[in-house]
Amino acid sequence: MQRVGKRREAERVEKASGLLLAKGARFNEVMARLAPTTFVPKGVYRIKSHEEANRHELDCLVRGMVAVALKRR
Repeated sequence: MQRVGKRREAERVEKASGLLLAKGARFNEVMARLAPTTFVPKGVYRIKSHEEANRHELDCLVRGMVAVALKRR
């Protein structure tokens, strides 16, 4: 196995500085903007097979893409 790059762990501090607080806020904003683009409605899904899960994911993706296309129209 070959490792590429180096992962940096976030510094753990007892009292966060303003810089770390701003960095966390920016991360939260980015995640909030990404969340609606998954197109999968919230909820608990009981799926019996991988094929059914793939079909559900594809259906949600198609519905979401259609909604975005109609909105941009």
